[in-house]
Amino acid sequence: MTAMDRPRTIHDFGGFPDELYEVEYPAPGSPGLARETVLTAPKASIGEDREWGLDHGCWSVLRRMYPRADVPIVQLSLDYTKTPQEHYALAKQLALLRRRGILIVGSGNLVHNLGRISIPSGDPDDFNAPFGLDWAIEANELFKKLILADDHAALADYRALGKAARPAVPTPEHFLPALYAVALRDEGESVAFFNDAAVAGSLTMTSFKITGAD
Repeated sequence: MTAMDRPRTIHDFGGFPDELYEVEYPAPGSPGLARETVLTAPKASIGEDREWGLDHGCWSVLRRMYPRADVPIVQLSLDYTKTPQEHYALAKQLALLRRRGILIVGSGNLVHNLGRISIPSGDPDDFNAPFGLDWAIEANELFKKLILADDHAALADYRALGKAARPAVPTPEHFLPALYAVALRDEGESVAFFNDAAVAGSLTMTSFKITGAD
């Protein structure tokens, strides 16, 4: 977890346009919030990091939400040694922070398989044109259904959800943030989906917002 006053911008990707490597997102950090998070989830053994900074999973989303980079950010990295169920349990502990008014954002993709990208026209400029392979659309709809039904156990056990889900989540890092978001949903709160369209055949950046009951 980032625990520094001025986290640097990390460009942790390869093969993308030069413009992306020039992006800087100089948002302030919050060592105090990092420490509070550690204390909120004592069973999770969260470490405080003072070297890494904000990687693209963080700044690529937040620079659109807060373009002036004037909101303090604490980034929580994913522990690959933990099971999806353990990630979900950690998220439940973070609910105390949300109730204090701290915005918790999970960034990733419900469907993310770069190895199966398909652009019907063959033109890279059409990468973001709406198009989804059958299994990607099926998996996206299944995940949305489970989110709406509050069936978090099934979401966490996504490997058992069938043939469509397996290629949709070949590795967990893009999917796990959704478990953090759903774990924080309280009874009576609503879920609204947006940006719900498949692109390049095998990617969905379907997003959802959880809002309090009236």
